[in-house]
Amino acid sequence: MIGDRNTIREFVTFNTGTVQDEGVTRVGSDNWVMAYVHIAHDVRLGNHCVLANNATLAGHVHVGDWATIGGLSGVHQFVKIGAHAMIGFQGHVAQDVPPFMTVDGNPLAARAVNQVGLKRRGYTPERIAVVKQMHKLLYRSSLTLEQAIQAIGELRGQEAGADADVELMVNFLTRAERGIVR
Repeated sequence: MIGDRNTIREFVTFNTGTVQDEGVTRVGSDNWVMAYVHIAHDVRLGNHCVLANNATLAGHVHVGDWATIGGLSGVHQFVKIGAHAMIGFQGHVAQDVPPFMTVDGNPLAARAVNQVGLKRRGYTPERIAVVKQMHKLLYRSSLTLEQAIQAIGELRGQEAGADADVELMVNFLTRAERGIVR
């Protein structure tokens, strides 16, 4: 299933779904899929995503809304990429990427919050500050993942509109099955 208003460039390949999953490959709306991208079977691509040239999504990958995947990046099967995340050029993505994070390098590592993307989407400085605090708790503290999830959950109520961001992060982290880029 392919949604509306997608820009799909030359030599992009899509595989159909399989009986081992829902049997459907889903592409949302308003995506920009550049040349030579491969979207394998049973992928779920959200809305407003950008997949740069030669990005490759293996089977059963889930990509959240507003995610950006850099050119020549490969995403391993069953990986989940959170909403508003950004994968840098030539990313080798073998673990889940939490929402709002910018990851790159080899080995892949979380570098920062995708502030530019959030600003473009109208996030207020206060709301971005809450996202930065989630990043700090997850990546710059000595907390275990379970402790970080609990501390992130305690950020609810700090800023108008940010509770949805906290919920998005907590839900993503508690459902991560492959481990997260950390």
